[in-house]
Amino acid sequence: MAIYLIRHTTPDIPKGICYGQTDLDVVHSFEQEVALTKAHLPEAVTHVFSSPLQRCHKLARALYPQQSIVLKDELKELHCGSWEMQEWNAIPKAEIQPWMDDFVHVRVPGGESYVDLHTRVVRCFENIASLEGSSVIVAHGGPLRSILSHITQTPLKESFDVFTLHYGCVVELHANGNGFEYQLLYNHSQTGKEWHRPTL
Repeated sequence: MAIYLIRHTTPDIPKGICYGQTDLDVVHSFEQEVALTKAHLPEAVTHVFSSPLQRCHKLARALYPQQSIVLKDELKELHCGSWEMQEWNAIPKAEIQPWMDDFVHVRVPGGESYVDLHTRVVRCFENIASLEGSSVIVAHGGPLRSILSHITQTPLKESFDVFTLHYGCVVELHANGNGFEYQLLYNHSQTGKEWHRPTL
């Protein structure tokens, strides 16, 4: 049994904007990015799961057009609440600083903390991992780092440093005793450094 974790391709949004569950489309290079990702995946799998946001669902459908795609709300990106679609640098420092100091536990105003995301994603992942056969999970950077943190017992605070996951990446998970081991099959940046916090 194998589980393939796949991050969506490049979203159509300028750098420096805070977004999480906003339903962004993908950029014009989507087909080329799909081909790069697809080269590292098996032609057939048993199950395909995806975040319902179109940047994930479009990729899942492009990779496995003949299969039913199961959409899971639990696989959505962090809910960024009142910060959705604001410029990171425009969010008042007094408002954002508590989250910057402890993004694992502090909730975004009107949204989630990383622990909130982690709880829902891990519950979903464990259900998928209990299925027979191979599975694909197409999701976002936050949920995929959360899964990798879970299987490796990596503290959430360290997950962004430990797991660098570029758009369109493919991570293969294999059962190993009572847990999983992982291997990066494809992880190449097409767009350079991402920008998911204010510049201080």
